[in-house]
Amino acid sequence: MDQNDLQEARTNPEFLNYLAQTQKDALETENISALYEVLDTLLLLDLNEDNRIDNIYENILKIAFDNVEKLLNNDKKLTLEDDEFYYIRAFYEHAIEKWSHDNIKGTKELLFVLSGIVDDERLSDAFDTHIIACSKNMSLDEFYDKKVDVASEIEDEKHGYFIVNFQFDTKEYLRENKPILDKEYEELRHLLG
Repeated sequence: MDQNDLQEARTNPEFLNYLAQTQKDALETENISALYEVLDTLLLLDLNEDNRIDNIYENILKIAFDNVEKLLNNDKKLTLEDDEFYYIRAFYEHAIEKWSHDNIKGTKELLFVLSGIVDDERLSDAFDTHIIACSKNMSLDEFYDKKVDVASEIEDEKHGYFIVNFQFDTKEYLRENKPILDKEYEELRHLLG
């Protein structure tokens, strides 16, 4: 979308009503993908509706946490398909938000849970890489500057919501930092009880 398209969407009453109705329906049915559609659109349009955005995000987190708990109780791993993708995305975004506020402990806990419940080796390895950085008390900005390969392109859209490309070989990095990761896993193991 160019600037003209964005301005048209911002001021189009039919489109804004569609967004409002989609949000209402999604909240009633706990449809996480529709809530993300509304959230992403509001962020793209930059409508300065912080309270609305916060409300949608809180509902997304509630839906994600409730459903992940149900899946965990059935010993099911999450894939990048259907609503499970949005559960993973919500957990990850919440972890990154905690990290941006220097809540290292909360970040490690969420990333540990994600690493243990995601059925995607690339994501699991990336989450473990994040955990190692947190265990070294690295800030999110420092991690991004020193570890993330910002020049590389994501091969598929779904992995594009996560930091998965690094300035090093991920498998080798995990091998080199295995003692750190083992210690973190031992301390966090109770979360997946």
